[in-house]
Amino acid sequence: MSIYNDYQGGHMPHSTPHAQRIQRLSAFMAWTCLMAAVALPLAVSAYWLLADTAELAALGHLRADAVQGRLLGWQRLAGALCTLVPAGLACLGLWHAHRCFRGFTQGEVFTAGAVLRLRRFAACMGGSALTAIVVGPVLSVLLTWGNAPGTRHLALGVGSDHLFALLFAGMVWLMAAVIGQGQALADENASFV
Repeated sequence: MSIYNDYQGGHMPHSTPHAQRIQRLSAFMAWTCLMAAVALPLAVSAYWLLADTAELAALGHLRADAVQGRLLGWQRLAGALCTLVPAGLACLGLWHAHRCFRGFTQGEVFTAGAVLRLRRFAACMGGSALTAIVVGPVLSVLLTWGNAPGTRHLALGVGSDHLFALLFAGMVWLMAAVIGQGQALADENASFV
């Protein structure tokens, strides 16, 4: 029995135990993605409000002692806003993942909508990783703005977390493209029958 026969028209049958298990797990994942999308900007904002200077310096690829003196309120606000850009893209990606999993709970597996939502998730997560790379140097300048002349910093850094996120986003994008191509071929074959 082929996958196409199991998922006629891209929709998963609701009655099999395997399908019900996938639907339950998809409902849990949809809820988890939604909660993460809500919690992430709150956590980023709280972090910038409460974290000490040494912890914030690490976000700008700086040594703990690179920031001289206390951070001003505008520096914390600007840093939070900068950090919220990649976090916001990640939240948008999580929203698309939420919608994709909600579709799975309704049996929409190999559909154009599922492919589109997977691609949007991948694009948002890739965009989040790329903007995080750009935000790092901006944060280093913001955090050291109040330093004495000659002790301000512009620090560049690309971490394995950025590279892994880009790789992951590319893999999901490609998997969505393959699923979309497979569904298009299945639809074409079904039209001949």
